[in-house]
Amino acid sequence: MSDVKVPTGAEKIVQCLEREGVEIIFGLSGGAAIPIFDALVGSKIKLILVRHEQGAMHMADGYARATGRPGVALVTSGPGATNTVTGLLTSHMDSAPVVVICGQQVTSVLGKDAFQEADVTGISYPIVKHSYLLKHGGDIPRVMREAFHIASTGRPGPVLVDVPKDVSSGPCTAPFTDEVDLPGYTVPGRGDPEAIAEAARLLSESKRPILYVGQGAVISDAGKAITSLAEKLRAPVVNTLLGKGAVDETHPLNLGMLGMHGTAYANLATQDCDLILGIGARWDDRVTSDPAHFCVGAKKIHVDIDPSEFNKVIQCDLSICGDARLVIEDLVPLVDMLDTEPWLKQVERWRKKYPLKVQKQGGLHAQYVQSRFDHLSEGRPILTVDVGQHQMWAAQFCRTRSNRHWLTSGGAGTMGYGWPAAIGAKFARPDEEVWAIVGDGGFQMTLAELATAAVHDLNVKVLIINNNYLGMVRQWQELFYDNRLSGVDLEGNPDFVKLAEAYGVKGMRIKRVADVDRKLREALDYRDGPLVVVAEVVKEGNVFPMIPSGGPSSAMLIEPPRTQLEKPRGST
Repeated sequence: MSDVKVPTGAEKIVQCLEREGVEIIFGLSGGAAIPIFDALVGSKIKLILVRHEQGAMHMADGYARATGRPGVALVTSGPGATNTVTGLLTSHMDSAPVVVICGQQVTSVLGKDAFQEADVTGISYPIVKHSYLLKHGGDIPRVMREAFHIASTGRPGPVLVDVPKDVSSGPCTAPFTDEVDLPGYTVPGRGDPEAIAEAARLLSESKRPILYVGQGAVISDAGKAITSLAEKLRAPVVNTLLGKGAVDETHPLNLGMLGMHGTAYANLATQDCDLILGIGARWDDRVTSDPAHFCVGAKKIHVDIDPSEFNKVIQCDLSICGDARLVIEDLVPLVDMLDTEPWLKQVERWRKKYPLKVQKQGGLHAQYVQSRFDHLSEGRPILTVDVGQHQMWAAQFCRTRSNRHWLTSGGAGTMGYGWPAAIGAKFARPDEEVWAIVGDGGFQMTLAELATAAVHDLNVKVLIINNNYLGMVRQWQELFYDNRLSGVDLEGNPDFVKLAEAYGVKGMRIKRVADVDRKLREALDYRDGPLVVVAEVVKEGNVFPMIPSGGPSSAMLIEPPRTQLEKPRGST
C-alpha cells in the first residue's frame, strides 16, 4: 500500500492558491468553510481575520487595485456569502480582480433550505465576471486556475468559487494544471492597425483635441504612453474619478477630473473640444450627464478592452478594441504635433477664471483640510477614499501623481469602502504610506476593522471628515428639495477619537484652521501603528462645481444658486 497522503479538496484549494502566488487571504470563518481555514494552518499564505465579510471584500479589492494582482477573500456559507455581495458589486463596477471563495452546505442538501444555505452563485451572477459551484473535487485545479485567469485578464473583475463542505472535506487526486480552455473567452491585446491609423488621421485634423482618461488606463498602466501622446499633440488631459493618477495630475496639460463635480475648466474644455479620445473610460452618466448634449459636434474616439462598452452610452465615430497601453503606444508614432496654441491659451483662461475655491473663514472647511493634506504630503501616500462629499473634495484637491495611488468606489458608490480598502492596500504595499479619507457616515459602516489594523499593528491612517451629516444627500435636499432634510442628520455619532482609543489606536482631533498644518504634519510623521485623525468640519459645506444629474454641462453650478433648482431626473 502507498503511504502517499491524498490531499483533501480544501488542501488542494490552498495549494492552488499558493501556485497562483497568493500571499494574503482576507477572511472570516464559519462552519461550512472550516475545512479550508484548517488547510491554511501551516500554509505560507497569511490569513487576515476580519470583523465583517464586507471588510474582507474591500480589503481584497484594495489589495488588488494597489497591485494589479488578484485579491482573495474567504468566507463561509449563507450570510457569510451574502455579506460579500456589496463588495462583489463594488469590484465588478470598477473592474477590480478579486477571487472570492465561499464555503457551502454539502451537495446532498443543496436546494433544500439547509442551515446557512444560500444560492450564492445565483445571487452573484449579475455582479461578477463569473461564478462557479464546485460539485466535484476533481474540478478544483481547473476551476481555481480559470478563476484567477478570468479575474485578472482582459477587463478584470471578481470571480466567485462556491465550495460545498463535502467537496472541501473529500479527497482530490486531480493534478494541477496551468492550462485554461475557455471557448469564447478572448483577451484583446493590440488594436486593429487600420483603426489606429484612422485615429491618427482624425487627430491630425483636430484643432481642439482632448484626452479623456479612465480606469482602464490605470489598469493597463497606460499613463506613460498617454502622457507622451498628450505632449506630442499638445492636447489637454481630463480624467474620470477612477482615472486619477494614470496621468500625473500636476502635469501642466492635466485639467483634473471632469463630470458632475469635476473642475469647471475640465468641463468647459471637454464641451468645447472638436475631438475627444476616450481611453479606458466608459462614458458613464457622471461624465456625460445628458448624452444628447455631450460634446456636440466633436469627433469621438473610444479605446477600450471591453467591446461591450462601445456605443453603449455615446455613439462614437471610431472604436478601437485593445489594451489601452498597447493601443496608445502604437498610436504615438503615427501622430504629429498639432497647432493647439490658441486652444491651450483658452483652456488656461478657463483655469484662471474658474479655479477651485478653498474657504478659510467661517470655521474649518473640508476643502481646506484636504488641500493642506495634499500640499503637506506632496501626494506621496496611496489614498483610499470613501463615498460622499469628502470623496469629491478629495478628487478635486488631492492631486494624484502616481498610478494606483488613488482607490475609491466609483460605479457602485459604496459607503464603507475607504477604510478596509486602505488596510488591504497597506498589506499589499507595506513600504508605502497609506491613508484613507472617509466621511463620518461611511466610516461607521466598516469601522470595526480598526481591530484588524490594531491586531496587526498596521501603520495605516484614516482622516475622518466629520460634518455629522450624510453630507451629499443633505446637499441635494438643500438644492433640489427646498432644504427639507430627511434621514441625513447623524445625531448620535460617537467621539471618534475615544472610539479609536477603545480599539487601542491613537486618535487625534483637528477643530481649528490654525491647527491644521501642525496636526497634519504630526500625523504624516506618525509611524507607530494605525492612526485616526478626526477633522471636525462645518456641517453644511457644499461641493462645487456641480452639474445637476441629467442636465447639460451648460447647467454647471460654480457656486450656490440663488433660487430653488428643479428636481433632477433619474438617479442622484
